[in-house]
Amino acid sequence: MKNISGIMVSLIAPMENHIANGGEKLLGNASSIKRRPDERVYISGQMQRHALFSAIERINYRDSNRASTYVSNGDGIDNRIELNLRADLGGFLHPKTGNYSGRRTSPLSVTPAVALNESEIGKDLLLKLKSMDSVHSLATKEFSQMDLMVMNFSLDITALSISKKYEYEDKGFHLNTEYVKHVNEEERKRRTKLFIEATKTITDYANQARNAISGEPQQVIIVFDSILSRKIARYFTSSEIERNNILNELDARNAIYFIGNDLIESNAKIRSVENAYKAALDLLANEETTLFDPCDSGCKIQTFAEAFKLEDKEIQD
Repeated sequence: MKNISGIMVSLIAPMENHIANGGEKLLGNASSIKRRPDERVYISGQMQRHALFSAIERINYRDSNRASTYVSNGDGIDNRIELNLRADLGGFLHPKTGNYSGRRTSPLSVTPAVALNESEIGKDLLLKLKSMDSVHSLATKEFSQMDLMVMNFSLDITALSISKKYEYEDKGFHLNTEYVKHVNEEERKRRTKLFIEATKTITDYANQARNAISGEPQQVIIVFDSILSRKIARYFTSSEIERNNILNELDARNAIYFIGNDLIESNAKIRSVENAYKAALDLLANEETTLFDPCDSGCKIQTFAEAFKLEDKEIQD
């Protein structure tokens, strides 16, 4: 399988003494850590997306081929898919525009990170000081002692750097869908590479300013698929029988996957995490590997504004 329609990365990352997503706010300043009724702590999908895009931003900034591309802040996303990586991979919603050009479904999706086993919660005693008037107070904050966090990241290649335009008749019936490409295939591959590399270097969690919390994988499976499937998200939480059946299903449709595990010696099927990522990126870089293109290379490459005939004000909105 060399024509890729979807990429799924599922991994396990050890986290020790962490409050990776302690509260609803971005910096996790609530005193209680997030946990499920089964006492397993979790990190919200929103925080996972935040940490992933932070990693993408760092990698993109170091890339000499990035041209004018950038990752916008999450609270200020425009619709310039050709330049703004968050607008492309993460989508946007501008409801006041009142048409399809005002929203984009995200090609990139994540699941909340969930502890593999029941978590052991401790409490940290904090001393808050005010130097001006020497007032101080005590506070407690929960933390989880040690977790193996299962994380999943998916990229819909069929929508990467591509938009849809819809044609309707007067009565409102949908007549036709036209695809528009915003970058060339070389740039689409570069953005795919950024996504894969970022899943390996996730660190920007809620208490990162205080503790060196890391979401870097100890185990990983990277799947290049001929369809958009997220079944591999169950890989690390399933039984050995189900794991084998999931891999057999991938083999049956000629999907290509790379398994990495830093806890065992490399063998014919399982590499180290580093070598699994290297093999995946080598496959992506291969000239014979192509990304699914609904245009079949027949689309004219246009900016988002050109494709949807937007004025400057609409682009900013």
